Parts: sequence; C-alpha cells; structure tokens
Amino acid sequence: MSAPRVLELAGDPLAMGRAHGRAFRDEIRRYTAERVALAGSAVWTGHALERAAVLALAEASVAEHSAYAPALMTELAGIAEATGLSLAELIVTNGFTDFIDLVYAHAGGSGATAQVEDDCTAFIVPDALSVDGHGWFGQTWDMHAGSQPYVVLLRARPADAPAFIAFSLTGCIGMIGMNDAGIAIGITNLLGAQGQLGVSWPFVVRKALAQTDIDDALACITGATLMGAHNFQLFDKHGIGINVEAMPGHCHITRSGADALVHSNHCLDPHTLARCRPRAPDSQASSEARLARAAALLAHGAIRGEALMALTRDPVICVRATPPTEMETCGAAIMQPATGQLWAVQGLPTDNDYARFTL
Repeated sequence: MSAPRVLELAGDPLAMGRAHGRAFRDEIRRYTAERVALAGSAVWTGHALERAAVLALAEASVAEHSAYAPALMTELAGIAEATGLSLAELIVTNGFTDFIDLVYAHAGGSGATAQVEDDCTAFIVPDALSVDGHGWFGQTWDMHAGSQPYVVLLRARPADAPAFIAFSLTGCIGMIGMNDAGIAIGITNLLGAQGQLGVSWPFVVRKALAQTDIDDALACITGATLMGAHNFQLFDKHGIGINVEAMPGHCHITRSGADALVHSNHCLDPHTLARCRPRAPDSQASSEARLARAAALLAHGAIRGEALMALTRDPVICVRATPPTEMETCGAAIMQPATGQLWAVQGLPTDNDYARFTL
C-alpha cells in the first residue's frame, strides 16, 4: 500500500469541517451507518437498542460537547452540513468506543461484552533512552479490520490554534496527533463500566492539540466530563511524558521516569480497575502480552525511530485479523515532538511502509 491518505485543512472551524465532509462525503456516510448500527448491537454493548434510542443518547450528549469545545462542535457541524448527517450520528462515529461505555451503563450492563475494539499498544520513550537525546511517542492503532479503508491523516492549520497532524478516520476530528507547539497525544481503549453523558475522546485529543503547554493539555483530560474510559498518553518537546488512565469521574496520572512508559488496554491502577467492566480472558491475555513485549523491547537505550517501527511490526504487538473478532492493527504512528517529525502507516505495519511528515 502507498503512503497514508492526507487531507489538508485550514481556516476557521466551520471551513475545516466543511472541507473534511466534502472530501469524504460518501465514506463518512457509510462508516457512520456502520457505527450507529453497531452501537445498538448487544454483541458490542450487552444490550440491543433501536436506532432511535441510540441517537437519542447521542443527542443528549451534544450539549456536553458544545460546552467543552464549542469550536470543535462548529467543526463537526461543518462535517454534518457537508454530509447530510446529524451531530448525534457523528458523535457516535467519532467516539464509538466511549459511546459503547455509555450504552453499557445506560442499560445497567453487567458482565463482559462479546465484542471489544481495543488492541492498541502505546509507548513513551524518554529522552535518555533515545539515540539522539530526543524522546518519542508512538502507538499501534487497532480496531475492526473493516475500519482500515477509512484511515486518513489530517494535516491542519486552524486559524486560532497550533498546526497539527492527526491520525484519524473519515468523519472523525482526530484520534492520535502532534502539534507544532511540540505536544503529542495518543490513546488506548479501556473498558469502562460507568459511562455517562459527557465528552467523547476525540474531542479531548483535539482540545489537547490546541494547547501549547503540556499541563494545559493534561487539564483537557482531567477537567473533562468524560463519556467513557480511555488511557491517554502525552509527550512534549521538553521530554515530559504523562500517562492518564481516565474514567468518568476519576483519572490516575503517572509521569514518565527513566524507563519507557507503556500502556495497552487493561488498567494498572486499582482505582481505575474498579471502574472497569469485566474483560474476556483472551482479551486480557492479549493486553498483558502486548504490554510485556513492548516493555521488553524498550528496556535498552540508544533507541532509534527504526526500532520503534520494528516494535509495531512485532508479531505479539501487530495484530492480524482472525475470526470471530476480526480485530487488526489498522495503522500506527510514531512521533518525535522535539524535532517535529511524525511517521505514519496505514494498514498492517508488517505489510506497509511508514511515511514521514514534518510539522
């Protein structure tokens, strides 16, 4: 496969949203229909919901998103205008895994759900472990294999915020990224049991990318009324790394030290673990294996970007789709905020080449 698709965006929020929606109108409509249908599936949420009930829950969260990030909601409105979709539909598309937490809790869920979308592995490499003295953030991006064709890189120059590059999906405002102020952010999914009407994680990512200071970016996470559970990692050009196991109503913060800071998809802190829904044994085993393997590969110094690309191709970390879950590594990103460099791959890193970008 060739380099990831890139969509150039610029201007005010409405203009950026309209340009995004016009560029991928049919893809966004198709992907949104898939996501809304899955959000009402008992396989994903533990409770079947009619389409109208799914969209009613999403509509009820619009006010939270608008209060948290009005400019981003204006951008989403531009996508909605260009595609003929509603804000509620696009909130489901953007924050699907958080929305699953919301539906699970809304239905009084208990037990493990049959389907999950959380095989990502993320890592922060401190400056001291990097061969050139500048640290790294990187992660695989894993989801249902059917999502891979929708991957797109957003290269944006907002009128009133730092320029950024974001790994995303068509119709989504950004999922992993780095800005020209030297702040990188990524995520891994967690299985929250206490979903609530609130803000979905792509809005947290994009609001963090609008900041110029990492503590302000951290406040975008800790100060949000979160819809669902995610682990966030922040890393900046000064070598500061922060991991946040973020749950509705609770965040556990770990700051990086001498060792690489790695996270997969299970909670490591007992207080966040207590807010999780049960995880199927095979899913737990995968998350533990990926965490251990990444930590082992990052245990030594003189780390280069090529070694991190190799990590994303490791057979334990790079997940290939198998029935019945069909979860797959649909892409990956590696960033070095101090130099403004980002490498991204669309599709399995084992089968495709990374492309290099510079902010």
